Amino acid sequence: MPDGEDRQIGVRNVQVKIGDIVARKSYRLDLLFRVIDVIKNDNGEEIAILHGDEVRLIADANCNDLVVVDEKEKNSRKVKERELIEQSNDLFRQDYQLLREKQEYYATSSYSHNEEFFHIPGRVLHIDGDPIYLKKCLELYSKIGVPVNGVHVSEKEMPDKITSLLDKYRPDILVVTGHDAYSKHKGGIDDLNAYRHSRHFIQTVRNARNKNPNLDQLVIFAGACQSHFESLIRAGANFASSPSRVNIHALDPVYIVAKVSFTPFVERINVWEVLRNTLTREKGLGGIETKGVLRTGMPYKKHNQQ
Repeated sequence: MPDGEDRQIGVRNVQVKIGDIVARKSYRLDLLFRVIDVIKNDNGEEIAILHGDEVRLIADANCNDLVVVDEKEKNSRKVKERELIEQSNDLFRQDYQLLREKQEYYATSSYSHNEEFFHIPGRVLHIDGDPIYLKKCLELYSKIGVPVNGVHVSEKEMPDKITSLLDKYRPDILVVTGHDAYSKHKGGIDDLNAYRHSRHFIQTVRNARNKNPNLDQLVIFAGACQSHFESLIRAGANFASSPSRVNIHALDPVYIVAKVSFTPFVERINVWEVLRNTLTREKGLGGIETKGVLRTGMPYKKHNQQ
């Protein structure tokens, strides 16, 4: 075996560069990260800026603490990840089918007839600080049929841009997410200065609520890994992360807002029913009682094709 390589865990001690998928030795290789930048600190040491590969966490690490993960190890972890995602997809499909059946029952007052229905799910505006995660989310929205507009905006720019984006897209549901992290070395758990981007998410939610204060006319999900959950809810978010300051999965916001998008506007959403479809559940996500935004109409007329 070549020096500096461990084929059992699929990592290599090599020079770290931007774009590499890496893991941290000091954290026993628990998570995979993408290297988005490499800088030098005041001591001349190379420090890598890291974005979680599957979780919405931002971190930095000394390059000497990092190992590059090979394709075999990445693929092995991806298989496990796909299994978790498919479990959430199955739960969501079951919920959606029940929602459709119940809504059609109420719409017809339980009478049988031959007319067909059409559904208008809630429109989503998803602004994301990570373009790669945004692409993953947009693919899942498309797969499950949620109408969405996605915009990549850096976390620091979100508060200034949110009002114009709301004017442009006029969504029923707003997602404000990207990367975040809590550092106990920078302050206590309630000190916003100890969080990488929570204050930017919080101000974005406040600005959105100034534009639309009704919690049921604009439903907001906000936050990322380890975000300050309580402040996000107080700022006006319906759903947020992270109650236990844990990492959340890149796709968790999609499962939250899809449930809202496909729940009829005459129904209130049970928070646990929303969280059960996510990959992180109640430790990473929480929220308040909220109305759905889907509307059902009839009749649905199919146009004859010439």
